[in-house]
Amino acid sequence: MSMLEPLIAELEQEGATTRRVLERVPDGKFDWKPHEKSMTLGRLALHVADTPGEIAKIAMLDEMPVSEFKSPPEVATTAEILAVHDKSIVEAKSLLSTMDDESAMGTWKVVDGDKELMVMPRIALVRAIMLNHWYHHRGQLTVYLRLLDIPLPSVYGPTADENPFE
Repeated sequence: MSMLEPLIAELEQEGATTRRVLERVPDGKFDWKPHEKSMTLGRLALHVADTPGEIAKIAMLDEMPVSEFKSPPEVATTAEILAVHDKSIVEAKSLLSTMDDESAMGTWKVVDGDKELMVMPRIALVRAIMLNHWYHHRGQLTVYLRLLDIPLPSVYGPTADENPFE
């Protein structure tokens, strides 16, 4: 078994959970944010939707110039966010399934010219940024939804709004 197989299985499971959260993002509220320093709801939801695919693409590189990091395109509807999410999961699974263990343990870097800003094994990028960073922002998104009084779906168990065990 490849060392990435458990991470791909986790991606599939968490992708379904993330989709349930993204389905709750209301059209017409994309400009809302809980604080002046916060991302807008639309930008955060889109970031959550596109993270797996974008990070998987970056993981295929040996190094990423910091100047090449980009913001996702604007979207106008929840349906568009869900389409980005679905495509992102498919891309991430496809790309990660091509990576062998040797490549997964290879060094990956973020650089600014000759300066190395971040260096880690490629598999650490997948774990820390593609997955953990993704979960962090999904958690933020659930807070945004709660503040907008939108019922939250089950993530890892019951919420005050939904109990999958009933």
